[in-house]
Amino acid sequence: MENLAGSDDTSTQDHGKEPTSGERREPPRGAPQIPMDTQGHTKQMTLQEGPASSPEDEGTPVRLKKELGLLEAITMIMGIVIGSGIFVSPKGVISYVGSVGMSLGVWAACGLLSMLGAICFAELGTMIPESGGMYAYLHAAFGPLPAFLYVWVTAVIRNNAGGAVVALTFAYYLLRAVLEECEAVPEAAVRLVAALLICFHSWVNCVNVKWAAKVQNVFTLSKVVALAVIIGAGAAHLAAGHTDNYRAPLHNTNWRASAIAAAFYQSLFSYSGWNLPLAIICSTSLVTVIYTLTNAAYLAVLTPTEMISSSAVAVTFAGRTLGVMAWIMPAFVICSTFGSTNGAIFTQSRLFFIGARKGQFPEAFSLVHAHHLTPVPAIVLHGVGLLLMLITTDMVLLITYSTYAMTLTNLGCMLALFWFRYKHPDKPRPFKVWLVLPVVFSAIQVFLLVLPAIQNPLEVGVGLLLIATGLPVYYFAIYRKDLTDKLSGLLRRLTIWSQLVFIGLPEEKTA
Repeated sequence: MENLAGSDDTSTQDHGKEPTSGERREPPRGAPQIPMDTQGHTKQMTLQEGPASSPEDEGTPVRLKKELGLLEAITMIMGIVIGSGIFVSPKGVISYVGSVGMSLGVWAACGLLSMLGAICFAELGTMIPESGGMYAYLHAAFGPLPAFLYVWVTAVIRNNAGGAVVALTFAYYLLRAVLEECEAVPEAAVRLVAALLICFHSWVNCVNVKWAAKVQNVFTLSKVVALAVIIGAGAAHLAAGHTDNYRAPLHNTNWRASAIAAAFYQSLFSYSGWNLPLAIICSTSLVTVIYTLTNAAYLAVLTPTEMISSSAVAVTFAGRTLGVMAWIMPAFVICSTFGSTNGAIFTQSRLFFIGARKGQFPEAFSLVHAHHLTPVPAIVLHGVGLLLMLITTDMVLLITYSTYAMTLTNLGCMLALFWFRYKHPDKPRPFKVWLVLPVVFSAIQVFLLVLPAIQNPLEVGVGLLLIATGLPVYYFAIYRKDLTDKLSGLLRRLTIWSQLVFIGLPEEKTA
């Protein structure tokens, strides 16, 4: 997740001011009271230092709890970066490229591409040391519209599609373990289990940040253990002389550029979360090695056809290699995806919260629960978005949507880098990347944007249409303040309704 999700920056950008409230109206009896000025606008009280607690104690400020210590922060990041992709994406990669050798090549290349991107983003991150990540870069270079579209694309498409994939993976593996006798897992059951998981984690994140962090601590380890078991079992299988799948590694390779680009989409989904500059380079190197070895193990045991036909690759792999202990693999994957869903909801819901604080989403989604001190309206909104994505159980399609949005925003940030090089060549840059690297990285992003449209024109077209829906939203809701002023009464009622239903109060800003 980009830094915007965890930003503490409360400054308002141009075309991003808090909407006016119009004529002051008294909230219904029983609603939490928002401090108002004489014009009917929300007042912000001064923050006090010290730990946040319930505002039931008089004088305690209302703001999000900063409950994550070092261990929780590390496991939260690990839990998001090493998510469900490695248990899902191998099927998508092999289905597009068709051969063992090309599949491993794609996984290694995507790792290198991620490291290249991290290096390029390091210049932007050190030149613009503001909270907000990509949002800050795009806003500084091109103004509020591209910055808003980044928030829109990330919040509406990328995060929801990616989160839905994780929840569906949990559901597939859980139901495969429970319904061993069924040849195919019913799609309705998959949707139901995924929806229950999303609702459960949304509730946990609404009630207590500490609970959410402890869930992450417990389940992050299962990811590493599961991958270690797969790599170890694959190595043992190869050591026993079972090398048939590697005798003709490029047999049946699909050499079409559009197919290779589509395979990159599937693999890059597993590497999402890489764009934290500098420090992530070493971590990405390690993840690249782990992911490539994991796929080498998969492909040593399963043929491409078997991987494509399997709805749970790791379970099929375990059934071939672990014997009576095969049950541990679905258990590990279930724990892994359980934790990933929690981490995704924790971080991604903050994007709506920050967007609302900057005036680019309705004020109602910037409210904080009066007792739990969590952004309940934003969490609920994100949960609803995840549930809507369950309209399909096609994880390859959801991965395509998520990665296309990520690639588009990556290209936008590279254009920002080139713009700063041209417009502000003398601006201090603590880290300055060799210009050839962002040129190469941008060329690859263009390749990944154009060629999948040839392979999957309908899916890419739908994705572009969803992105384009942000344009009228920006025009009517942010740019045309005269129009939004006419809707101030409706927005005010939405805020009051959120206060009443979610026991919400505005977060107090830092002095």
